[in-house]
Amino acid sequence: MTEKNFKSGFVAIVGRPNVGKSTLLNHIMGEKIAIMSNKAQTTRNKIQGIYTTENEQIVFIDTPGIHKPHNSLGDFMVKSALSALHEADAIWFVVNANEERGGGDDFIIERLKEITSTPIYLVINKIDLVHPNDLLPIMDSYQNALDWSEVFPISAKSGVNVAELVNSVAQRLEVGPQYFPADQITDHPERFVISELIREKILQLTGQEVPHSVAVVIEKIERESEQKVQISATIIVDRPGQKKIIIGKQGSVIKEIGIRARKDIERLLGDRVNLTTWVKVEDRWRDKPQALQTYGYSEEDY
Repeated sequence: MTEKNFKSGFVAIVGRPNVGKSTLLNHIMGEKIAIMSNKAQTTRNKIQGIYTTENEQIVFIDTPGIHKPHNSLGDFMVKSALSALHEADAIWFVVNANEERGGGDDFIIERLKEITSTPIYLVINKIDLVHPNDLLPIMDSYQNALDWSEVFPISAKSGVNVAELVNSVAQRLEVGPQYFPADQITDHPERFVISELIREKILQLTGQEVPHSVAVVIEKIERESEQKVQISATIIVDRPGQKKIIIGKQGSVIKEIGIRARKDIERLLGDRVNLTTWVKVEDRWRDKPQALQTYGYSEEDY
């Protein structure tokens, strides 16, 4: 393919929390670049997955789930998600096949109506969880809400129709530059990805309340030898009780967090890793502008 025929563009993936946007991105990329959890509001920052072939480069923007915010961190997440609508060449609005259309979906649809010239796809995820007969009413409930460019029922988990979805948006791309090297899969530095992998393990191992109060800061990444890397991380929570939960009885929980995170980090880096973690309490950090900026949730990021 000659350079003048190379296509490129940006695709924003938006939706309510827990509709499987991160699972979809990871499936397209063939490896984990966005963390996954069965808890809502897992994604906090816009995460770009860079998909490059001989013919095109598509930058997929996985956005935080759009929800009613209850603190400054929530405000940041929603603004970050909505900002992606205005920087994309195509938009995928992801909904769940096993949930009825609700107020949160309608809120997003109203924002999508403000986008006049960008192709907007309705992506109905988790079709593996419903009977085919139950899929039609869900599709009908969205059919007339917007003039969709395409409607794609998919399963991000199993991959059903995902390749077809990617091919469809690729065909709509215009001739453009290759923004990133062909072997680069995300725009985020390793430090960010490592902090997200640790936060993912906290989401997996703690209850419903703790995860939304957690931030992870990588204090140090230092090579000890040719094959071993030393990483130090601080886990921030906003109440002493949450610190106790994360540490666990005789340190059992934080030990398991470290074991699981280290395995993923070693796969990411291709090196042995020595991971050290501490837990720090900072009261109401999610409503402190300075803390949000320090922990990576700055308005400069959207």
